Amino acid sequence: MPVTLRFTPADLGRIRFAISPVWETLGAVRLLSPEEGKGPHAPWLAAIPRDLDLRVLTILLPRRGYTPDFWTPAPLGPATSFAMDLARVRLTSPARVHDEIRRALAERRGAADSPLGRSLLGDPAEVLARLCDLIAAAWETMVAPVWTRVKALLDADLAFQSRRLTEGGLEGLFAELHPTLRWHDGVLTRSRGDVEHRDLAGEGLVLMPSAFRWDQVLVIVEEPWQPTVVYPARGLGTLWRQGGEDAGRALARLIGRTRAVLLSGLAEPTATTTLAHRYALAAGTVSEHLGVLRDAGLVVGERHRHEVRYRRTGLGDGVVEGGGG
Repeated sequence: MPVTLRFTPADLGRIRFAISPVWETLGAVRLLSPEEGKGPHAPWLAAIPRDLDLRVLTILLPRRGYTPDFWTPAPLGPATSFAMDLARVRLTSPARVHDEIRRALAERRGAADSPLGRSLLGDPAEVLARLCDLIAAAWETMVAPVWTRVKALLDADLAFQSRRLTEGGLEGLFAELHPTLRWHDGVLTRSRGDVEHRDLAGEGLVLMPSAFRWDQVLVIVEEPWQPTVVYPARGLGTLWRQGGEDAGRALARLIGRTRAVLLSGLAEPTATTTLAHRYALAAGTVSEHLGVLRDAGLVVGERHRHEVRYRRTGLGDGVVEGGGG
């Protein structure tokens, strides 16, 4: 179901970009849940240490449903540090902490009655301190060691989107921001998710790329956030390349670097436009390479509603596994 945001002339000059290190940290923690697809982050997840118990965080991070708002404060801008973000979380009132945790646990079956859930319903000041300490530990263990790389990806996305906005206005910006977003006649529409409509009426819009929320576009309109669209950063499929290699060395030599990247990235059925966004390629380029891979019997396209999604065939799986992907 669609989510729509209607712009007025006053909103056109109130478009800004932001990055949130705490948001990225919680997104990274979310990937530890078996409910979450790992996508392009599988190599990174395989390498991180697992000696930190973060279940107190993951119980509040369901795939769908409410998660506490207090631990992701509205982003300030593109240069916010993790320390600045977390300091704002620590200032949350105990009453808000208790109310939002109780709501989050109530929406996840059995969570409130579990030992972890009950521990989160104790003294809210102590619970807040505990959660913030765990978020800080997750940052130090999971995100800080790779933050230079992640931040470079997010900055590159912001530079690209800012240039698109300057050169083509909102129509040019939203044409490539993400495949699930459409711009028409002053209305931005997200094609999937809950039904929601908001007349911005001069509030403007924050655009926030994310590395670790890799497969969803989120639209946030609840106060105190300025209306915000969180979207997977452009090119995140390239994030964990090592030494300039995109896929297995032998596979890249066999079928070419770009085709190796695309074939290795088709762990689940994916549309051409999504692959183009994920690997920062032109949609026409992706279509051409997928056509070659399809003719070779390595991928197959299957219609899913209004789009064609490609997946690897058994032969394609064998080539990737044999090629070191």
